[in-house]
Amino acid sequence: MSAVAVPDTRRPAGVGGRRAGRAQVDAAVRTGAGGLLWAALLLVTFWWAAGGGVQDLAGWASGLTSAGRLTGLLASVLLLVQVLLMARVPVLEHAFGQDRLARTHRLVGFTSFTLMLAHVGLITWGYAAGELARTPATLWDLTVDYPGMLLAGAGTACLVVVVATSVRAARRRLRYESWHLLHLYAYLGVGLALPHQLWTGQEFQSSPAATVFWWGLWVAAAGAVLVWRVGLPLWRNARHRLRVTAVVPEDDGVVSVHLTGRRLDRLRAEAGQFFTWRFLTGPGWSRGHPYSLSAAPDGRGLRITAGLVGDGSAALTALRPGTRVLVEGPHGRLSARARTRPRIALIGAGVGVAPLRALAEELDYAPGDAVLLYRFRDRPLFDAEFAALAAERGLRVLYLPGSRRAPDSWLGAGVGGVDDLTALTSWVPDVAERDVYVCGPEAWAEAVHRTTAAAGLPADRFHVESFGW
Repeated sequence: MSAVAVPDTRRPAGVGGRRAGRAQVDAAVRTGAGGLLWAALLLVTFWWAAGGGVQDLAGWASGLTSAGRLTGLLASVLLLVQVLLMARVPVLEHAFGQDRLARTHRLVGFTSFTLMLAHVGLITWGYAAGELARTPATLWDLTVDYPGMLLAGAGTACLVVVVATSVRAARRRLRYESWHLLHLYAYLGVGLALPHQLWTGQEFQSSPAATVFWWGLWVAAAGAVLVWRVGLPLWRNARHRLRVTAVVPEDDGVVSVHLTGRRLDRLRAEAGQFFTWRFLTGPGWSRGHPYSLSAAPDGRGLRITAGLVGDGSAALTALRPGTRVLVEGPHGRLSARARTRPRIALIGAGVGVAPLRALAEELDYAPGDAVLLYRFRDRPLFDAEFAALAAERGLRVLYLPGSRRAPDSWLGAGVGGVDDLTALTSWVPDVAERDVYVCGPEAWAEAVHRTTAAAGLPADRFHVESFGW
């Protein structure tokens, strides 16, 4: 069942050049963003050292205070970077994709929180003249007597709640809706820390350059949230006025929602992307839920498909035609933007096949140049639509039935005893020469990633959106 090599007579002139151009821009943004982060960390470290930070390390109490100042500076930079990472800034989303941004956000978040705790402990210990027994009383005095410290304490409490509920063990016990609401306290926590840092932090006022740097970073973070998380969604919803037109059962526990609106040709959505949806049906409407497009946007309507696994998705079955909808998006890099090669492989599991179904419809490819590997438990979704795409576009479809056969495998039990790598290279011998698009549960997607890497696929051609949150 190898791919058929057919000259691509469908691809318009210039498509390959546009793909390469967008890939180069995205690579430059990734490099530039990493460089700016390290430059900011080095700059605040330089200001700390120039202000006597290194000399202060010679004494016990002064050394504790100096180390506390440095960890506070680094924590502040990373806290603001954390806000920027999840502010839905288009240039970052295009370059990194939501999965990669979320992983980086998580790493930066835990690092900044650890540094923040070190800052509080070291500063307090230093102000207590290096006497550990005096630190509780000193902490109380600092909190109630220094400007902005009460607000900083409240901000720290908010961040503790966010971090505690972000640990994997805690996330498994929380509904997505509850976790998402608690996670919004991160914005409050960062905001409450601002007065303390700007009023009492000597490094924030040590020079005009430092003052401009810190105020500029705060304004950039706050502005990104206001523009991309608040302003743009409000403008798009006022412009497009989305409404539900139909709710269609696809399988047991799976429904598709069809929507229409005004001027959808200017929404700039691409197949494979997702929106955060809020259906105005009554109580609970304010909680957003991320669902991917399951059909290529055609300028007239949209379709999403979701499994009924939580309160939000279960409520989809009760939607009525005419229901107003608020959206944020489109988001994600599981789209044509990530593509660099003429041949593609789409690998999905369960309802994760939804964005791949849209990609199979919208992406440009010659007959035999696109293959879909689809694992499902009982019966496949969109089987008639995939059959039509196979007949009309030359999409190769390989069904992998059955529950996941082992924790470290992404194959279904119905495939047989062959190992993952052998199966993949048998079905798609040239997988290392393709762009691979993957959507499914987080652990399952990680298993696919291991197999494609073992098959020689470069990391920058593995494009994924997973269900993990």
